[in-house]
This record gives sequence, C-alpha cells and structure tokens, in this order.
Amino acid sequence: MVFKSPAHRAEATTPLGGMGKRIFDVVAASVLIAVMSPMIVLVAGLVVIGDGWPFFIRHYRVGRGGEEFPCLKFRTMVVDAEERLREHLARDRAAAEEWLRSRKLRNDPRITLVGHALRKSSLDELLQLINILKGEMSLVGPRPIVRDEAALYGPHFREYAKARPGLTGLWQVEGRSNTSYDERVRLDCEYVRSWSLWNDIMIILKTIPAVLAARGSA
Repeated sequence: MVFKSPAHRAEATTPLGGMGKRIFDVVAASVLIAVMSPMIVLVAGLVVIGDGWPFFIRHYRVGRGGEEFPCLKFRTMVVDAEERLREHLARDRAAAEEWLRSRKLRNDPRITLVGHALRKSSLDELLQLINILKGEMSLVGPRPIVRDEAALYGPHFREYAKARPGLTGLWQVEGRSNTSYDERVRLDCEYVRSWSLWNDIMIILKTIPAVLAARGSA
C-alpha cells in the first residue's frame, strides 16, 4: 500500500545513496544477522516466557516514497496495547498532552517488564535487520514513522520519503527520546540533505556508545 501525506505527496526518486548504500546495507545486515543469531533466539525466548506469544509484531510504517511496509520488532507491549493506550490517555490529561507533543510516553503502561529491558538496550529492533535485507529499510536513515506522523513532518515529508527508514540515524545519536518531535524532523532532513557513505559509517560508530549507555531510550 502506498500512503501519501495529505498535503505533500512523496516524489518517486532513486533511493537515497543509490546502489552503493544498498550494497553496504545488504553486506552489513547479513553479517550482523549471522553474528547476532544466538541473541535473536535468546530474546525471542525471553519474550515468550515473560508475556507469551507472539514474540514479534509487524507494525506498518511509512517508508521510502510513502510506501507502507511491515516493520518487524520483538514485542515489547501487552497484546491489547492500543486499547490500553486509549484508556490511559482518556484519564490522564498530562499523558495525553505528552503523546500529542512527541508520540511517546515516558511512563508507558503498555510496555511489559521484558519490553522495558529490550527498549533500554534497543534489542527490540534486531529483527529490523530482516527489513534491511528485504530493501524496506536501511542500516542508517530516518526512523520509520506511522501514518499519523506524516502530517507532523509537513512540507518536510518529501525529504523523509527520499530515504529508506533506518535502523539507526542522527536522532538516535543526538538524544533520541530526549529531543522534541520538531528536532527529530530537523535531524531527519539534515541527514537526507547531507548524506554520504562516510556520514553513515560515522553514525553507526556513534550508535554503539549511545546504545551501550542507553542514552535517550524509551
């Protein structure tokens, strides 16, 4: 399915970085899956033990060109997450305002005990290596957004849609949940405008200490 921002349609262009970026993605993701496969199996087992099946979810996100794709993640929320969110926002005005500003909650009642640990360490996103191999994501790029968030990008949605969403990116290394949504949009646009393979490598290197320090994780 292709989703177009109501006010600004995505332009059909060659993916940001072209063939060089794609080759880098495939090689890096293949190596990471081989190296991390024991961890992937362990995490899947912990999710099932902690909160039952399923151990992963397919959450539809908007990718390059406005096309939606099933973004894979280890399940970190309760099964009835959407219903629980609606109930929480209806009775907690401060939480509703926080959600409106950033689309995130610092004290999210939907997240499971195992889910907290996975998000803190970013291990919940390991399965997105499969999305990279399928060509739906890139190792580095804007974080994938849900349909409702496209309107928050305004005219900048065009720039977001030029790139494949990334497993990591400027937002992750510049503070992640500690930044405002406007700042997230600015960082995504900055990444697209100044893209180079060298910049991708530098972001990956900066991601490692950011993850180890769990800086700005949700």
